[in-house]
Amino acid sequence: MCLQEFNLSFRRTMGRVLVHTTRRVAIVDRLWFYTKRCMRIGIVMLLCSVLGCRRPVAVPPFVTFLGAWWLQPDDQPQAEREFQEFTRKTGIAIQQSPIPNTLFSSLDPPAQLDLLRKVLHKGESAPDILGIDVIWPASLADDLVDLRPYLSSEISSQDSNLVANYTVQGKVVAIPFRTHVGVLAYRIDLLQRYGYSHPPKTWDELESMAARIQAGERARGRKNFWGYVWQGAATEGLTCNALEWQAAEGGGRVVEDDQSISINNTHAVRAWERAAHWVGRISPPGVVSYRETDSLNVWNSGNAAFLRSWEWADHMARSGKSPMQQYTGLTSMPGDGRGQVSALGGYGLAVPRSSAHLQEAIALIRFLLSMDLQGARVPANQLPRHFENLPRVLQPPDPSGLRSQQIRLVSRPADLTGDRYQTVTEAYSQAVHSVLTGQKTAPDAAAELEKRLVQVTGLRTAPPPARK
Repeated sequence: MCLQEFNLSFRRTMGRVLVHTTRRVAIVDRLWFYTKRCMRIGIVMLLCSVLGCRRPVAVPPFVTFLGAWWLQPDDQPQAEREFQEFTRKTGIAIQQSPIPNTLFSSLDPPAQLDLLRKVLHKGESAPDILGIDVIWPASLADDLVDLRPYLSSEISSQDSNLVANYTVQGKVVAIPFRTHVGVLAYRIDLLQRYGYSHPPKTWDELESMAARIQAGERARGRKNFWGYVWQGAATEGLTCNALEWQAAEGGGRVVEDDQSISINNTHAVRAWERAAHWVGRISPPGVVSYRETDSLNVWNSGNAAFLRSWEWADHMARSGKSPMQQYTGLTSMPGDGRGQVSALGGYGLAVPRSSAHLQEAIALIRFLLSMDLQGARVPANQLPRHFENLPRVLQPPDPSGLRSQQIRLVSRPADLTGDRYQTVTEAYSQAVHSVLTGQKTAPDAAAELEKRLVQVTGLRTAPPPARK
């Protein structure tokens, strides 16, 4: 074979080899493509078998509740029964907030408010219902839902004066739920022993009755007995006490509805001077450092004739098996002869704007309000056997023991000062405290407080409105 023929034969042979090789490569590539595709399908099927390729299971509706710190330990079982009943009727579960009620209760009001602000700004993890103090609505209003469109009938059935304390710029940002008022606890047995047919209705009566009972009990050998105990430490408790004193005298409530500062007036000065006169006479010298617990301890020891407190304090004393439980009566705080005056406290229910379960939250509020209205605002087991002239807002279960007199409630000016309220109340309580301890005269303290409040709020000054 010549060289030319050999080259031609070689090229033909190699051509057939390349064709077959190319076909084999194509076949191999196609087989690998299908193999990879099958592997992907297999992996997907495996994941489906492990994780479950089913339709997502519906999560039961729930609502997160933060703020049942007003409940006392023996109130918890009833609250749990109510929550269970709500879940049974609606299918909506109630989740308690991760913030323990005991932790929240241990904080003072400014720290509580700061904590709530932080909680409200957590977005999706924020609670669906809050219990807020009556002095907080103006400070938290921007973060709360206007409840009027959702609970109009429930709001209309509430006391309008109470609702006003939870209303900010026309929006009802919380609905009253646990209303507290200042009350005067009195010793039933001692009033009878010294010939009194009723508890004091005026501050003059309280002073004379407290002095006489104190002298009589000390003559019987009780050297640590006092006529009247109250809260004199420079805290929110003193703010409530002092407002009752001066409102009863016609001294206003520090900041008035017309946005004027009224504190520097002769009526308020006279009320402060009266209270300073009690210290060391009918009240122990240490009363100027007393908080709620301190005054309750003196009362529960049996060493006082009268105690300024809230209506829930009697319930706490009796649930703790206090020896005073069978001797305790309640009435409104004294006045000046034209009516008795008690400070307003308590809590309302609010819904954060960040709530992810608005309808469920509204349903729970409506349910709790309906449960509240089935009985009294103050359950029968929370009232003493003797009560007289309590404010109607408490709606006691046995009105036969009450007189028809309307008790005037005085509210703190939180609704008028908003975020500045904490500065206002601290300045007010410190001014009053300086009078009680003798550091300043009442006229000087009132004048200095007026200047401070003008600086803080920018409001004008004016006399308090005339008593009606």
